[in-house]
Formats: sequence, C-alpha cells, structure tokens
Amino acid sequence: MPKHSLGLPANSWLVDEQSVDITRSPLTPRPVSLTTQTKQLRLDLTKSALVVIDMQNDFCHPDGWLAHIGVDVTPARQPIQPLQSLLPQLRAVSMPILWVNWGNRPDLLNISAGLRHVYNPSGTGVGLGDPLPKNQAPVLQKGSWAAAVVDELQPQPEDVQVDKFRMSGFWDTPLDSILRNLGLTTLFFSGVNADQCVMATLQDANFLGYDCILLADCTATTSPDYCWQATVYNVNQCFGFVSDSGELLRSLSEV
Repeated sequence: MPKHSLGLPANSWLVDEQSVDITRSPLTPRPVSLTTQTKQLRLDLTKSALVVIDMQNDFCHPDGWLAHIGVDVTPARQPIQPLQSLLPQLRAVSMPILWVNWGNRPDLLNISAGLRHVYNPSGTGVGLGDPLPKNQAPVLQKGSWAAAVVDELQPQPEDVQVDKFRMSGFWDTPLDSILRNLGLTTLFFSGVNADQCVMATLQDANFLGYDCILLADCTATTSPDYCWQATVYNVNQCFGFVSDSGELLRSLSEV
C-alpha cells in the first residue's frame, strides 16, 4: 500500500493507515566551494538560504521613517543593486529567500516601552505606528507602505516572508521553525542595518547552531563607519564568515 508524505521534503513523514516512516530521507546534496575573507568554505546549497533583513521603505526610502528623522538613507540603498543581480540567480537554483522585516501589529500589543523609545525618544515625535508626515503611512505597521520592501526588491511568490518585532528576527517569530522545517543549516545574511538588525539576527542564528555568512556588498548601515568595521570584525572573529555576492555567484557555477 503506498505511503503518503506529510510535511516538507527535508522534514517529512511517510504514512499510511498502519505505519509511519520517520526516517526523513535526506535531500540530494549540492556541494559548492565559497571564498570568504578568512577561509575557503565547502557548503551544501540544498541546506542554504539567503536572509534579507529590513530592506523596507521606512529604512531605505527618502520618504521613510529614517529619512524623516534626518538620517541619510543613501548607504541603506547600496545593497539594492547587488541584490537585484543576486536574487534571480538564487531563485534559478532553488535557494530559498527569506525576507525578515519589521511588521508590527496595529495595536502594538507585543511592543515594549523600551522598543517604542528607540523610535520616539522624546515621546512627541513620529514613532512606531504613527503616520509619516509625507504620506500618512503608519511607521513599520504590517501591510503599510512604510513596512513594505522597497519597490526595487519585490519578493516573489516562492519567497518566504517573516514579520519581526525586535532587532533580532528570531525573537517572537516563526523564523527558527521555518528554517528547521526546510532543513536549512547555512544562512547568508544581507540587508540593513548591518550593526543592528542584521547583526542581532546573525548572532542569534549562530547561537542556535546555524552556519552564518555575511554578504558584505549586500549589507549596509547608516551608522558611522566604525560600526561597519566592528560588525565585519566580529562576524569573522566570533560568529561566522564574511564574503560577497560575487563569490556566491561564482560558487553557483559549480552546480
């Protein structure tokens, strides 16, 4: 009697009325080599994914929240072009792309006073959920223009989107469960800000046992340059590896 598959390919059971096969047959490996700043890596594309963090209007658009408070968002837009080149190539080899973005509830019931303070330190400014003066979009509210990915980097239907509510994409989100169900162990990181949300998410991924690779040209920050330098140093020293999209594209040629 044929068995039926339940679950995703990397984490599925085979069942019928009398039995359950929980051996979880492994997926066919697709090994490639990757040059990083510190070591030559050999990794499995079947177990790899790209995580894109906070490439949203509020952080990257001239009419978004960061620009409203006087931050020059030009650096935050630097990952757009390399990501535009990289994303289609990753989709072509079926590497999952996960968009991990701020997307708050309208009622902000899971947002603490400390988090609100980051976005509205005086209590009188435009903070989380408040309308932006230029277009009235509520700051980082799920479904709003403010929280949407910039037009130049629109997610595709096969991509995975995860809302986050802290600088780390793992806190109070299904990100870890999704990655484990997909059988993913190697994560490439990109997005903004490198020293804040990207770094916090990458560190938590490392703590949870994932292999972490920061793509330097696909990551940026509006913070001072020493923050970027410290991020690269700490990733290389403590949390993983640093490479770039060019090296990743070269590795895809081995597939």
